[in-house]
Amino acid sequence: MVLPLSPDELLTTTRTVRRRLDLSRPVPLELVRECLEIALQAPSGSNRQTWQWLVVTDPGQRSRIGAVYRKAADAYLASSGAAGKLFADDPGRSAVQRRVGDSVAHLGEHMGDAPVLVIPCLTVGRAGRLGDGNQAGLWGSVLPAAWSYMLAARARGLGTAWTTLHLNHEDEVAGILGLPPNVRQAALIPTAYYTGDTFRAAPRQPLDEVLHLDRW
Repeated sequence: MVLPLSPDELLTTTRTVRRRLDLSRPVPLELVRECLEIALQAPSGSNRQTWQWLVVTDPGQRSRIGAVYRKAADAYLASSGAAGKLFADDPGRSAVQRRVGDSVAHLGEHMGDAPVLVIPCLTVGRAGRLGDGNQAGLWGSVLPAAWSYMLAARARGLGTAWTTLHLNHEDEVAGILGLPPNVRQAALIPTAYYTGDTFRAAPRQPLDEVLHLDRW
């Protein structure tokens, strides 16, 4: 069943879900496939469609990937750039950041428990080198599709989280998954039904603080 969300509601309430993933409820593979079919309609540079998608449901595989993610999350949380440590001199924003940091820690402990892990990938040169130059054009051929997947999941009552911390150990995860050298990972997206009723728009900076017209 697709939720009766307007386009604006869908776009403003598709949140990163960490604490509210229902880790005990199975997600039908057919529902994930439905979301991926929608994702494949995203733009792709020169229509090359160089994306590949790994859907991980095996408990052993999820546990191994979860262990790598936990290692990466622990290192991130200990760093000065961790979400919970940002904007410490701004009482309003620091409170929000601390909650984000707590949710990151929670997901770090439970990534391997999510019923489905989706890993969007990009096929690159034979040696797996990304090359110099226009990285935006390269990753722009898979990241919009990954976001479309998350939007489609939200519309079907599923929660997702965009994560990339595991890429600090990309080779280790590639070994777990048996990826060939010319396939590079773009993200790790836990997918589950969410607990609670719904989501709302998040507080953001006012548009006029980040908008530039014609020049900086």
